[in-house]
Amino acid sequence: MAEDIEHMYWYNMNTGEVEQGFVSPSVDRVGPFETRAEAERALEILRANSAKWAEEDASEN
Repeated sequence: MAEDIEHMYWYNMNTGEVEQGFVSPSVDRVGPFETRAEAERALEILRANSAKWAEEDASEN
């Protein structure tokens, strides 16, 4: 991941927009993402990660 986190891309959960840098409050954004394209897929990435973690948790029990 890039060192310059302030200039990376974020997905604003409130507006559905991609932002570069710390534009909105942290409670409204997820990221960081290295590219705008990756940030545009934020919801897809979050769903995939959530499913993966749920599967891992289920296999541990």
